[in-house]
Amino acid sequence: MKFKLSKKDILHEIRNLILIILGSAILGMGTGIFIVPFDLITGGVSGLSIVIQKILPFELSVDFYVTVITWILFLLGLITMGKGFALKTLVSSIVYPLALSLSSMLVNADVLNGFFYLKGSSYQDISILLAAIFGALCIGAGCALTFIGGGSTGGVDVIAFLICKLFKRLKSSVALFAIDAAIVVMGMFVLNDLVISLLGILSAFIFAIVVDYVFIGSSKAFVAQIISDKYEEINRAIIERIDRTSTMINAIGGYTGQPKTVLIVSFTINQYSELISIIHSLDKKAFVTISSAHEINGEGFSSIK
Repeated sequence: MKFKLSKKDILHEIRNLILIILGSAILGMGTGIFIVPFDLITGGVSGLSIVIQKILPFELSVDFYVTVITWILFLLGLITMGKGFALKTLVSSIVYPLALSLSSMLVNADVLNGFFYLKGSSYQDISILLAAIFGALCIGAGCALTFIGGGSTGGVDVIAFLICKLFKRLKSSVALFAIDAAIVVMGMFVLNDLVISLLGILSAFIFAIVVDYVFIGSSKAFVAQIISDKYEEINRAIIERIDRTSTMINAIGGYTGQPKTVLIVSFTINQYSELISIIHSLDKKAFVTISSAHEINGEGFSSIK
């Protein structure tokens, strides 16, 4: 039986492809214009490429090493992770090195009157700080857009996944952090410049915050778990006052052993204060846990994509 894509599905896939291309391009441009010229090591393929370029005696550019390492890791991912992982990283593996190489040509005193040549700026003392900040903003936004489009930037993620295959209990996020940290530490020894190293670490922190804000925080939705003896009144007020409904789950108190009812309700950031007000007015002793939700689909929210 052949599966036929609807027009809406096709448009959705085109939209995702555009996001991945745009995200990868911004990632490459930000790295080439702001990060590489100042040897800012923030981890990842670009940081590893800068370290390798400084160690090896060959007169080759950083973008050359980025291209080689990106494709080596892509092929490694294809072999070890399968076609599904490779397809997610294919577009980024093409666009990112290409955008980095093109942007590296712009960072020249003879191109566009040196507009992108920050190292030659008369504001030299502040140029490197601006490069660290805006480089992180571009990298963070680029990665986030790629993730939103359902793609992956690949890179050292492949190494992290392979490590997790060997050590089953290790989380991929921990392995990835350890790899990036190792690259930053190597950079500190190779560059032998504390200021540059600290600016690279600062840039890495800003990058993480931007990814979190753009990708994880983009939904601005929350999920509350409410434990209260007045769950019926609270549920009714939630329906009437903020036009949300809840799910009731029967539970048993771990300490008392008494039966409890847990209300689970999804709501937006605009309804946050109203929900807290409802709970406070009806039961000041209620136990409430509120978590940020990456994405909520269904009635009252966005449709399932």
